[in-house]
Amino acid sequence: MRALWSECELAEVLGPASAPVMDAVCGVSIDSRTLREGDLFFAIRGDTHDGHDHVAAAFEAGAAAAVVAREPAKALAGFGPVFAADDTLKGMAKLAAAARARTRARLVAVTGSVGKTSVKEMLRLMLSACGATHASAASHNNHWGVPLTLARLAPDADYAVVEIGMNHAGEITPLVGLARPHVAIVTTIAPVHIEHLGSIEAIADAKAEVFSGVESGGTAVLNRDAPQFERLRNAARARGLALRTFGASEGCDARLVDLSAADGGSRVRARIAKRDIAFTLGAPGKHMAENAIGALLAAHALGADLEICAAALAEFSPQKGRGERFSIPTPDGSAIVIDESYNANPASMRAALALLGAAKPGPKGRRIAVVGDMLELGPQGAEMHAALAADLAANNVDLLFGAGSLTRALFEAAPASMRGAWRERSSELTEEVARALCDGDVVMVKGSNGSRMGPLVTALRDRFARVCAEG
Repeated sequence: MRALWSECELAEVLGPASAPVMDAVCGVSIDSRTLREGDLFFAIRGDTHDGHDHVAAAFEAGAAAAVVAREPAKALAGFGPVFAADDTLKGMAKLAAAARARTRARLVAVTGSVGKTSVKEMLRLMLSACGATHASAASHNNHWGVPLTLARLAPDADYAVVEIGMNHAGEITPLVGLARPHVAIVTTIAPVHIEHLGSIEAIADAKAEVFSGVESGGTAVLNRDAPQFERLRNAARARGLALRTFGASEGCDARLVDLSAADGGSRVRARIAKRDIAFTLGAPGKHMAENAIGALLAAHALGADLEICAAALAEFSPQKGRGERFSIPTPDGSAIVIDESYNANPASMRAALALLGAAKPGPKGRRIAVVGDMLELGPQGAEMHAALAADLAANNVDLLFGAGSLTRALFEAAPASMRGAWRERSSELTEEVARALCDGDVVMVKGSNGSRMGPLVTALRDRFARVCAEG
């Protein structure tokens, strides 16, 4: 296995180990269940789990060494070489800073209220076609995810993509300070976490913290059509950053010119950096196409080849819970499920309903929306849910199912002919939805993670797989 860190390098950052680390460290992990042989294991203390309880399991799985708190270090050294730290999370941040200092990679940071992970994955795909690329795993975008991502960054990588999220003001600043990107892209601003931040302006200001860590001479990439664009633009300019914009409006540096459906994805025509670019995107929806041209603009700002990056997007596919599509059998045929269950806010819910509206049901099929609560919206929550009734109508939704107290406002605002069923919990809704499905239906499922719409999708898939196997 290729070495990521030598014992000498680790000792410079973390201090001496309790015993020699016989083999060079090949990776960094905080989870003994997914740890690979040769990884350095950081025992992180979280809200519900303490990594120190899993140090023995980490060594059994092949860890090269572990970073642990000073108090239990002597006892844990019996399992293998350990580095003692006053705070293991801060220790991982120190290793992240060292990784960033030694790498030659051109780095892009991705933040925004909606679409961060999709844009990160687009950038991973397109930059990988141009050179060795490292990117955040899953949605590792918080106070431990960003340091973990950077600690895994190889010195000889050509590009790196770091996703950065937040729930409260002040959280992005230290994370982007570690990453020190050359380019920062903000996808859009929406009333996500408004319960904590108080206003859409405050959300924009919190996202604008990403500009604070951009390297001198760096670039900010902004959605010109998004709310609070001028506020973000002013914040970027105040930091002395070059500004590049994307969207559908005239004057954008990357402008969406035309969009058409293509075998579960889209054909896109765009004008990017004064060049006409046509490409296939392996995901449908205008919001996906706009994010793609924003990602292309960010890649271009890093110095990547625009044509190579655009061609790579044909291989993009939505991740689980973020637009993944699959077919399930029904008693009289089959239905299509659009899994949008990974989190929700008014902006992403409208985009998902537009995706449902653009879908083509079978000859007798219907468009069915299964909606869970959008959380952290503050006192305007019920009103924001009810306002989505207009989007249901605009996208020709035939049937609505709702789960959660907030979604009841939407259910009651919808026409009586559209109301399928409403239940307090998503688990109580599965059978209602399953019984309603017919051949040719297209079903879109979405809600905040706390509304547990993901398990509903899994239950639907498992239920129909079981019926198919038994039949």
